Amino acid sequence: MNETEFKARTKEFALRVLKLVDALPRKRSADVIGGQLGRAGTSVGANYRAACRARSKAEFAAKLGIAEEEADESAWWLELIGDHGLLSTERITDLHDEAVEITRMLASSRITVRANLAAEKQSLR
Repeated sequence: MNETEFKARTKEFALRVLKLVDALPRKRSADVIGGQLGRAGTSVGANYRAACRARSKAEFAAKLGIAEEEADESAWWLELIGDHGLLSTERITDLHDEAVEITRMLASSRITVRANLAAEKQSLR
């Protein structure tokens, strides 16, 4: 998946998160969890875009790490929505799976970039 495709994927993820947040019941617990999910879910794509504008490979890796954390946090809030019974498991499963997949992809990219940086430093010695 290239940069443009992944930007589109994280944007679609953010839009799906917002739709799910809008579908939550009007309860105090749903407001708390929904607010957190909304921030984390929309932050994934924003931080990936920031990573793409990084001025160095180290900055790129750091910003990928932030996007990864936000994707993982999104998965956590989705689990909490299901566990608390705010929405059915069937309603959140696909979105949760996407959060996990995006987290894995970001982690893999971050690990690769860090390994390449370490190899570059080693070759300079």
